[in-house]
Amino acid sequence: MTNTLELTVNGTVRLLQHPGERTLLDVLRDELGLKGAKYGCGKAQCGACTVLIDGSPARACMLRAKRAVGHDVTTLEGLADPVTGALSLVQRAFLECEGAQCGYCLNGMVMTAAALLRNNPSPTREDIRAALRHNLCRCGTHLEIIASVERAAELMRGAQHD
Repeated sequence: MTNTLELTVNGTVRLLQHPGERTLLDVLRDELGLKGAKYGCGKAQCGACTVLIDGSPARACMLRAKRAVGHDVTTLEGLADPVTGALSLVQRAFLECEGAQCGYCLNGMVMTAAALLRNNPSPTREDIRAALRHNLCRCGTHLEIIASVERAAELMRGAQHD
């Protein structure tokens, strides 16, 4: 069965023809060409597929695309400035602090950090660890990831004073 869905992705309304049971991850990657969210485990356990739905982290690998109708979906690509393409402060902090080695977990870490910092501009290390606890990093760069989130918080607080 094929139907039309209207999804708001990165601030743009998209009309999509797709089989009703496709996952949001499949639609984002295959139909919209947004490759930031990764297929990791297919069981919503690793965090590689994390997107923001109305500002909260969600696992796109298990979420049916039709469940995102009426909600704002933000992908890794949507964090950057839509006009200039400049990376968000969270993305810049991860690059500056070398927050990933292979990069496979990076999407989930960045998206989860963006959501955390939107709600808590001055998180403690425990807040950061708690927010990221469901995101797996197989390379073991957890210290760099935590430092990246701390740096992003600093940059964001500094930007508020400019």
